[in-house]
Amino acid sequence: MNLDRTGAPHEPGSQWYDGEAGPLVRPYAMTGGRTRSGPAGVRFDLIALVTLDASARGVDDDPALGPEHRALIDLCRTETQSVAELGAGADLPVGVVRVLLGDLLERGCVTVSRPVPPAQLPDERILREVIEGLRAL
Repeated sequence: MNLDRTGAPHEPGSQWYDGEAGPLVRPYAMTGGRTRSGPAGVRFDLIALVTLDASARGVDDDPALGPEHRALIDLCRTETQSVAELGAGADLPVGVVRVLLGDLLERGCVTVSRPVPPAQLPDERILREVIEGLRAL
């Protein structure tokens, strides 16, 4: 008796997944086994904003770009999106999205706006004083 991945019996030669399982490509296959993006190991924050570079030409004809790269490009065509949004929109793990974005960044296909570090944000006290001053007008 043969068992499928859930432990249930199945016939030899039958598929162990159904039509709703989706594509069965392992994440490491999408990234070529890489876990870090780019030669410099650039890290993308979840809230970093990714925009399709207007000067990027020929991205649709580039044979080095896989279907996952193209899915991220298509998502960025409509609007700027965060790394987390791209992962959800492309239905890919964030680790895979980070590696693929590194490829796109190296090719000049996208630009990334990193979030402002908290230390560089204005002090909350100053913002409250500005609001109070505006209300006084």
